[in-house]
Parts: sequence; structure tokens; C-alpha cells
Amino acid sequence: MKKLLIASVLTLGALTAKAADIVDTAIAAGSFKTLVTAVQAAGLVETLKGPGPFTVFAPTDEAFAKIPKDKLDALLKDKNALTAVLTYHVVPGKVMAADVQAGQVKTVQGGTITVSTQGGVKVDNANVVKTDITASNGVIHVIDTVIMPK
Repeated sequence: MKKLLIASVLTLGALTAKAADIVDTAIAAGSFKTLVTAVQAAGLVETLKGPGPFTVFAPTDEAFAKIPKDKLDALLKDKNALTAVLTYHVVPGKVMAADVQAGQVKTVQGGTITVSTQGGVKVDNANVVKTDITASNGVIHVIDTVIMPK
């Protein structure tokens, strides 16, 4: 009886465990430290922890390292510009890799990104290097370059 009770409690715990949201998923991945810092500086943490769903094209730390340090530092200090850049990486809805189609896609920022699927998936000039990192409120696709609004 004791084993059955323990098993029942463990099963209930597994059923009630909440999947991590986009922000917590990015933090746990460990390769998005600059992105997380930028999201915090822009005041977008609560938004990206919200219900969504969101599709985030997330640049890695290496992608941010391609930006000259002085320009990145200036961007991190300019909340309006930073918010525009970050929200340009977010598309409303949950778009899994299998559902990606080439064409123009409207971003949360208001601009459009160009998605191409020839020779791998690209978003503007960034290559999608990993797909379908699911979160409770959307999905993350990893990109190798920070994309900038036009």
C-alpha cells in the first residue's frame, strides 16, 4: 500500500509539473546569456513569460558576439532600440519547424522578416541552427546571427 501511495504521489507530481516558459527555457539552455540580459534590460521578461504563444528566433551568445562590443553596449543601453531589435525576433503564435514556409512573416515589432527554406532555413540573414525547443508558451528556434529591423 505504501508503494502504491508513493507511486501515486510521484505520478501526480509529474502531471502537475509546469513546463518552463520561453525565458526560463532560454536561461536553462545556457547559451543565451546575452539574449536574457537584453530581454531583462528591455523590460520584456514578463511579456515573454506571458501566455503567448510566441515563436522566438533566439540568437546565441556567439551571434551577439558578432556585433562590435561598442555597438552592443550602446544597444543594451538604448531601451527603445533594444526593444525593437528583440521584438523583431518574435513572431506571434507557435510555429514549429515542420510548419515553416518561405515568405514574409510579420513580427511582434511590426516589421517583416524574410524566411527562406532553400539549403536550410534562414530568417533574414541568419541561419536557423536548431529548431523546436518547446516552452509552455511557445517555441524557440536558435539562430546564428542577430537580425536587425529594416
